[in-house]
Amino acid sequence: MDFAFSEDQELLRAAARDFLADRWPNERVIAAADSEPAFDAAAWKELANLGWLDSGLGVLEHAVLAEETGTALLPLPWFSSAVLATPLLAGDELLAGIESGDRAVALAWAEPGAFYLRETGGGVTESGGKLTGRKVVAPDLASVTDVIVTTNDGLWVVDLLAQPGVVQPLSTVDRTRRLADLNLDGTTARRLATPVSALADVRRRALAMAACEAVGVAQRALDLAADYTKTRQQFGRVIGTYQGVSHRVANIYVQVQLARSLAYWAAWAVSEGDAQQDIAVAAAKSAATEAAVFACENAIQAHGGIGFTWEHVLHRYYKRAQWLDAFEGFGRDHRADVASAVLDGTTDEGTAA
Repeated sequence: MDFAFSEDQELLRAAARDFLADRWPNERVIAAADSEPAFDAAAWKELANLGWLDSGLGVLEHAVLAEETGTALLPLPWFSSAVLATPLLAGDELLAGIESGDRAVALAWAEPGAFYLRETGGGVTESGGKLTGRKVVAPDLASVTDVIVTTNDGLWVVDLLAQPGVVQPLSTVDRTRRLADLNLDGTTARRLATPVSALADVRRRALAMAACEAVGVAQRALDLAADYTKTRQQFGRVIGTYQGVSHRVANIYVQVQLARSLAYWAAWAVSEGDAQQDIAVAAAKSAATEAAVFACENAIQAHGGIGFTWEHVLHRYYKRAQWLDAFEGFGRDHRADVASAVLDGTTDEGTAA
């Protein structure tokens, strides 16, 4: 069986890589990260014009884009809108707004004491089309126009432009993906037709895309480390000739290749609805996000003193890697899912392995 991406998907990758290199160099990423969070209408419209927000894109196309946006550290709410929100908006009027680049949508599901998608539900109540309650640490919430809110009996959309003041931006480690709390007190909302049960599929897709994004982060850390160790000299020699340095870079390479293989498997399994998709996404999320953290830590070490400075871009990749590692559970949680599938024949979602 051929697991390679199609020619069109590779063309999408090349176009995405060129666009991100041209329009989102490190300097612009840093400027966006250090500014106040807000919806960047002009930059968002650029993604729409490229077709990145098209609801017709499949999982494998999203996998390509997730990896490339991870490599570039894109500080826009693409992950939240395209991966988390769009699958919940089938047939809804808001979908056209995303595709045109006029709207960006986040998903708010986490609540105090219940941070994962498969635990969501009870923190917000609805009465007469108005929501009351609190959601916490929603990714990209401070950079979008609308938010989908989960409740026990439905999914609801809140127009943040029409109702300012309900979003409380948080000061968090990763400033390229702004988190925020959502405080609702009789806030007007519109019910979606999509059932809450659709969150299970969104979770699978999100885990696969987080793994692909983590591969992009890890690859960028590898590239930075390799380039630096080929040019930096110490004691009259290029530092890459020292085993203590070259072995560190080689270890990053091994981790990146393993992570990429599992991430692509997960994307393929989800796109095909394969019977092993839950195992695939659990294995990929665990391996890829931990690989990203490993790659960034070792790249920082390979750079020596400069790698620890605020001015160097590596710490920003390290922070994105840490967010991805924590997203929907750390590696040990997903390895437990794999173990359950292997030993008991089921995952936590109850699907046959």
